[in-house]
Amino acid sequence: MKHNRINVLGLGNVLFGDEGFGVEAIRALEKEGDYPETVQFVDGGTQGLYLLDYIESSDAVMVFDALIPLDFESRVYVYQKEELPAFIHRKMSSHQMGLSELLGIAQLHGRMPERLVLIGIPPRVLDLGSGLSGEARELLDEAVAHGRAILDGWLQE
Repeated sequence: MKHNRINVLGLGNVLFGDEGFGVEAIRALEKEGDYPETVQFVDGGTQGLYLLDYIESSDAVMVFDALIPLDFESRVYVYQKEELPAFIHRKMSSHQMGLSELLGIAQLHGRMPERLVLIGIPPRVLDLGSGLSGEARELLDEAVAHGRAILDGWLQE
């Protein structure tokens, strides 16, 4: 199966500690490889609804975010499309549209990507201006390695 368009989204706010994990992860992944033009790396920040087209217009979407519940073990979580948990709704503001809402809209539109993967961690530090915590930094390489392996697999299909 040939994927004509793959979007790799990094979600989060780099101003709030571990909340910036997703953005840091896509930056690291993009630097590591020489990917074809069909792969687009998107710093999605906290853009909410403005990210819908990146989901609906893709054959495959990879999302990095620090949205795993805080009470979960501090490790990297990887969920494929059919495994996505119902709890992916954490957001920094009640005015934002979260990932679960975006996926729900794409599904209602009948425009879900064939492949979808979420790679995330539970954030530990959400302080303004703190950068990634030591725990999040330690998990970054592992998250990027998971992303690279999945992306390489998609490109070889």
